[in-house]
Amino acid sequence: MFNIVGTLALILAVLGIFLPLLPTTPFVLLASACYMRGSDRLHGWLTTNKLFGSYIANIESGRGIPMRAKITAIIFLWISLSFSAWLIHVPWLWAFLLLTGIGVTVYLLMAKTLAPSRKGTEPAD
Repeated sequence: MFNIVGTLALILAVLGIFLPLLPTTPFVLLASACYMRGSDRLHGWLTTNKLFGSYIANIESGRGIPMRAKITAIIFLWISLSFSAWLIHVPWLWAFLLLTGIGVTVYLLMAKTLAPSRKGTEPAD
């Protein structure tokens, strides 16, 4: 089940690269968490992936989330939630969308921010 949910999250993350209303970062993190519990092989593949590997490695190692990723995720999160609320005319779903948006925003704001690296200052491996 974890592998199926992780794969669906990863598909949504890839779509989020091209679709402006679909946030990428939360789906990548969900895929990583699912793969971590479901398959060492899939988790290893994801953490070494050219596109997403560095984000996941930074978060899992405790270094943090890049500021640009935080800002982009929050902006697109609220745009997509607002658009969804505009399409859906059910007040109790608006409350659910609002609570979800607040929860994700608080998480992203409280998560450690990755310090920008300076070229030439990192030790060679």
